[in-house]
Amino acid sequence: MQLDAEPGSGNYIQSVTHEMLRINGRDYRGHVIVSAEQVIADWQPRPLAELQIEDFRAALDSQPETILFGTGARHRFISNSLLTAIMSQGIGLEVMSTAAACRTYNLLLGEGRRVVAALLLPEPS
Repeated sequence: MQLDAEPGSGNYIQSVTHEMLRINGRDYRGHVIVSAEQVIADWQPRPLAELQIEDFRAALDSQPETILFGTGARHRFISNSLLTAIMSQGIGLEVMSTAAACRTYNLLLGEGRRVVAALLLPEPS
């Protein structure tokens, strides 16, 4: 899926497929955490049902307003305890498909918001 990316400062996501994410012209072939300032390649979170706050430490360390968690090709739910643990730190957490998270990330980044996207590659169809 090709995305519209606003030119300017920050790491904009240009496209997402089941094989890779393209961020600022560079291809990433694993799960990533991306913010305006950095891209953390090859993010290795636990399986979705086992996720813990430690899996999001790199995202939390940048002290964003919001973390967008892309769960792959479709929206999948996370545990209420994880949601509560992150939100209790004063950080919003939105869970959605990876494509939706990429679009939302670009939009919020373009507005100058402090946003981080933690993105799982979509599974092949």
